[in-house]
Amino acid sequence: MIFDRVRRISHRTPEAELALEDELRNTYVVKKTEPDKTRDQVARTILEGGPATAAALAKKLAITPAGIRRHLDSLISEGVLTAKDPYQSNERGRGRPSKVFVMTDTGREKFEHSYDDLAVAALKFMASKNGEHLVNEFATSRADDLIRKGEHIKSSNKSILEKTKALSKLLTKEGYSASTDKLGNGEEICQHHCPIAHVASEFPQLCEAETKAFSEILGTHVQRLATIAHGDGVCTTFIPNNISPHSTARVKEGAR
Repeated sequence: MIFDRVRRISHRTPEAELALEDELRNTYVVKKTEPDKTRDQVARTILEGGPATAAALAKKLAITPAGIRRHLDSLISEGVLTAKDPYQSNERGRGRPSKVFVMTDTGREKFEHSYDDLAVAALKFMASKNGEHLVNEFATSRADDLIRKGEHIKSSNKSILEKTKALSKLLTKEGYSASTDKLGNGEEICQHHCPIAHVASEFPQLCEAETKAFSEILGTHVQRLATIAHGDGVCTTFIPNNISPHSTARVKEGAR
């Protein structure tokens, strides 16, 4: 999509280019003033790092508590962020838990996406013409491409933990801003950004094929827990450290 815009811009008249510059100056990601730049940095930190409290953001970005509040209030009024109650913990602490700030769908739209509206229209057209199998093949093709890029992970003799971290780095390189974390008896890959979220929300085959690709790259069963495409704040995938043949058999039976 970006390259198409470049090609279109290259054929514009000087008057059209000036009009385009005015349009770009009014978009979220192209701002001039320092407050706007800082606000953009706050939003991108949440986009790439996931939900965060005001205190955590202030510390990470070296902004005063009053300053971070102003930026967060502005982003909320613009519809870029929303404030939510944190997940409840079994541990009891003093006072009310701090709100966490989460990127909204509108906010994600204001950042760069690698999908093209034409691609969405094409998939819809294929599906409407009894071409559901073509949509599935397209999803599989994207997954196969990821598997090819992760071949060095798949063929290595590293532990599941090391492979998971390597896959996270690969996903970040592909634009998914991924990280890993310990979760129960296993690891969790968190994708804080999804370049194709709007496409995947209409065609879940993309998420399903991607999950299968993770499993093949890591050489073990994985379980998708949440996706941005389905309205969750982060795409999360659980990778158990150890899975017995009996457990694997039960998973396969349940999948049928």
